[in-house]
Amino acid sequence: MQEPFRLYSTEIDRNPFPAYKALRDNHPCYWSEDAQTWILTRYKDVQAAAMDWETFSSTQGNLVDEIPGRAGGTLGSIDPPRHDRLRALAQAAFAKKNLEHLAAPAARSASRAVSAVKTRAQFDFVGEVSSVVTVEALFEMLGLAPRDPYEVRAQVVLSVSSDKAKKGRNEAQNAAFNRLTAYIAEEVAQRRKTPADDLITRLAEAEIDGDKLSEREVILTTSMFVVAGVESLSSFMSMMALNLATHPEARQRVAHDLALLPQAIEESLRFNTSAQRFKRVLTRDFELHGQVMKAGDKVILAYGAANRDERKFPDAETYDLNRNPRNHLGFGAGKHFCIGNALARLITQTTMSKLLTEIPNFSLVDHSFSWVPSSNFRSPMVLPLKNGAP
Repeated sequence: MQEPFRLYSTEIDRNPFPAYKALRDNHPCYWSEDAQTWILTRYKDVQAAAMDWETFSSTQGNLVDEIPGRAGGTLGSIDPPRHDRLRALAQAAFAKKNLEHLAAPAARSASRAVSAVKTRAQFDFVGEVSSVVTVEALFEMLGLAPRDPYEVRAQVVLSVSSDKAKKGRNEAQNAAFNRLTAYIAEEVAQRRKTPADDLITRLAEAEIDGDKLSEREVILTTSMFVVAGVESLSSFMSMMALNLATHPEARQRVAHDLALLPQAIEESLRFNTSAQRFKRVLTRDFELHGQVMKAGDKVILAYGAANRDERKFPDAETYDLNRNPRNHLGFGAGKHFCIGNALARLITQTTMSKLLTEIPNFSLVDHSFSWVPSSNFRSPMVLPLKNGAP
């Protein structure tokens, strides 16, 4: 009998939701032979596991297919007490006063990107809008010199992809991440010589009670800011554009009243979570729904499934601007709640506001586009939109 959920399949990349529902209803604590991991899909279970870092540990890495050498050096791959110290040091870089100066550059970037496509009959939202705005804003925040957004996203996507045949990572994927960390290491070394008013310098110099980030932590944390910023943020904007393109009534409402954008953003975070799945490793035996998971077992927290759990969100398969989805897991939960959530909301609102103002009747060309082959993230490789309703 075929497994109800096969992680390394193109169908799961494209549309995991029928399989998620089958797991929630029939196998809420499911052992996947295909991926050699437990999978939790109900909201209550996923949220509880995300809050219980002492049992569901991130110290062996939080990516389903972990990048070699990364675990233990980033916010997402360490637990308290070291996590709390590292987060406190990094949090200063994401303080509101350090993000406010990005609003104007992000608006200019969004204006340039949307203006470049608004007179065209068809355009790729991923390659020509979301990636451009994300890379430009992120690199400005980090203090990195401008680079080709298309090439940056290509390398980041390769870094977070999985090899379906190997059911893990391959050499090209590891090499892509190694190139990124080597580049960041050079930038960190430059900041040591010549500090600047940017996030890398603030990370390198951040100190609490004499505690500073190690060189490895600065490099890996900055590298993951690039990966998470480029992939997660660009993907979330693309998923929101997809949501509005395929729900024309919602798109029209928001285009006519941009004050609805914040609630559209929250519903999009719930409805089409870009960060679909993250890994934990059990520190002790744990029983759930009659299944005994053993210490040392891998467990996938399926945020994307939990956000469609009708036990938490009535009529969860419907994209509803009036929902006000409190406590959705679009940014995770607990100690590892996404540190960049305010930045993601800022850049998304800025970009989508410009898109809906300039191209209020955008729609999807077709559904034949491909998806990123990732065991963690869900996002379109391209998103073909057209200027006008279908």
